Amino acid sequence: MHQSINNLVSIQNTLKIENLELNKIKIIAVSKTFPINEILPLINHGQVHFGENKVQEAIEKWQEIKQDFKHLQLHMIGKLQSNKVKFVVPLFDYIHSLDSLKLAKKIAEEQDKIKKRLKIFIQINIGNEEQKNGIDEGDLEEFYKKCVNEFELDIVGLMCLPPKDINTKEYFVKMKNLAQKINVKELSMGMSNDYLDAAKHGATYLRIGSKVFGNRN
Repeated sequence: MHQSINNLVSIQNTLKIENLELNKIKIIAVSKTFPINEILPLINHGQVHFGENKVQEAIEKWQEIKQDFKHLQLHMIGKLQSNKVKFVVPLFDYIHSLDSLKLAKKIAEEQDKIKKRLKIFIQINIGNEEQKNGIDEGDLEEFYKKCVNEFELDIVGLMCLPPKDINTKEYFVKMKNLAQKINVKELSMGMSNDYLDAAKHGATYLRIGSKVFGNRN
């Protein structure tokens, strides 16, 4: 069995041991930098959700394979520039990094062109870090209303990248409260180093790379 499959099963078993409901938690295998021959074993095993953060790399890897495996769900998890949206909307199924009204408008325009609606997460700058993208907590309600009412986006949840080297649990709790405040059900939070804490605090999408594929070169 391919090592990535063993790794994925190990993560699933860890979640089961903690009595977390696997049917409510989706694992996104973050396949950025890994070639398609490293990804295919997971696809054949039954993994559905994959994440990429660079548009050009995603196009080169996934355009053809999504023709063969139409059930796959591709997640854009990295910073998304407005000029790349026209490439993202046709290929991807989810965007996890909506962080401005300019980007919201562009996504709406590109969706209208091809009559497709992606599932979208609003990125929250949960640690108020200058170097990170995302909406401030205090601006969330107004931003959410504009995205839904003005741009008619399908906002399914919130996403965050908590500060590194800090106890992330408090940020996950904050995120859950924010999601309840605007009445969205999905939370994209938790990566290889903190996925278990995220799952315990309400994450419904875990973005896991190295714990599945191994360390990147």
